[in-house]
Amino acid sequence: MEKAIYAPLYLETYECGELEERIKKLEAILNECKLCPRECVVNRNKDEKGYCKSDKNLMVSSVQPHYGEEDVLVGSHGSGTVFLTNCNLRCIYCQNYDISHLGYGQRVTEEELALGMLSLQKRGCHNINFVTPTHYIPQIVKALKIAIEKGLHIPLVYNCGGYESKSTIELLDDIVDIYMPDIKYGDVENAKRYSNAPDYFDRCKEAVKEMHRQVGDLKVDDRGIAWRGLLIRHLVLPNGLAGSAEVLKFIATEISNESYVNIMLQYRPMYKAYEYEELNRGIKMSEYREAIDIAREWDLHRGFERV
Repeated sequence: MEKAIYAPLYLETYECGELEERIKKLEAILNECKLCPRECVVNRNKDEKGYCKSDKNLMVSSVQPHYGEEDVLVGSHGSGTVFLTNCNLRCIYCQNYDISHLGYGQRVTEEELALGMLSLQKRGCHNINFVTPTHYIPQIVKALKIAIEKGLHIPLVYNCGGYESKSTIELLDDIVDIYMPDIKYGDVENAKRYSNAPDYFDRCKEAVKEMHRQVGDLKVDDRGIAWRGLLIRHLVLPNGLAGSAEVLKFIATEISNESYVNIMLQYRPMYKAYEYEELNRGIKMSEYREAIDIAREWDLHRGFERV
């Protein structure tokens, strides 16, 4: 497997010694954990657990090539996904609730995670895609250093739910190559009702702006494979519950008209969604078309097709 034409950001950060400094700062945060907007201030280095139900130990559900991600990540050999256990959100319709809510997974060391990353690279994956990484950032960056020293050289994808602290994202500058946040809601009430995060949209907007400042709009190589930039996901919910109009307006007016936005139609009632009448059905094609039309009205054009 030959090295990519575009070198990942983390290589230079490692070479200048800055990666080691970031590891120290991130590990210190775990003493009074404020990695995410929950700010539980528990001492995870002493195995205390906060909202995300995670202590100092990495919990991983799976490490494997994945072909169900966006085409710009999957290419011909797949996206090298690392599904991390637990989550800092409590979405009642969670599509991966067995991992994110029920905690299915196994404890791994940073050394084992590094070897898993290298295995994905050896299998030809185009990137290392950390799924739900927010609550494990210090451990991931520590594992990254080990992997770099053993030859890792493909882009890192930060695949998150969007409920991020800007201050934490700042510590990932020149480490993460591709940010892939969800923007789940455009209003306070539904974020509170369905994910117990009333400040979700405000915190998400701050974080996504910082992500874009770091890496810019999504860039792809001559094979159509992403190597750097911002890729936004927005899942359309039934009955307009995601607030798509506000989300898409924010992306177009405060991020960029060149933003790559995957407007997703695959919602289906999962986990506890059946307990809420307004969520207990899939979306209608007319609801999806409405979201696409709003995006186009704001001159967004990347990441989705007219239907």
